[in-house]
Amino acid sequence: MDDKKVLIVDDQNGIRILLMEVFSSEGYATFQASNGKLALEIVKKESPDLVLLDMKIPGMDGLEILKHVKAINREIKVIMMTAYGELDMIKEATELGALMHFTKPFDIDEMRIAVNMQLRGGESNSIYAIGS
Repeated sequence: MDDKKVLIVDDQNGIRILLMEVFSSEGYATFQASNGKLALEIVKKESPDLVLLDMKIPGMDGLEILKHVKAINREIKVIMMTAYGELDMIKEATELGALMHFTKPFDIDEMRIAVNMQLRGGESNSIYAIGS
């Protein structure tokens, strides 16, 4: 199985580190970006399978990044991370092709399961898969 690639885009270092650790341990090739410009460079160069994208990023916001990602490659799956009840933005993100959103502080396990569902159709390397 070729390694699926996950790109984490968030201006908060702690969140990037946490998510990198989680998805590396799930067996994904992980990339990170703290802003839109870097994120789009990685999208062009690495063509990630899935992007975890924070809605509120200084400079180029999440919706703008999402538009660019989808313009580069419609097939890339995008999950948004939102901070507060940004419902109008969430609606717009969905219309632009985001699959779902997680509100911070999110349950890391729920996000891990969601990403595995999107990239592996539900299988997971997690402890529950042992013996199946």
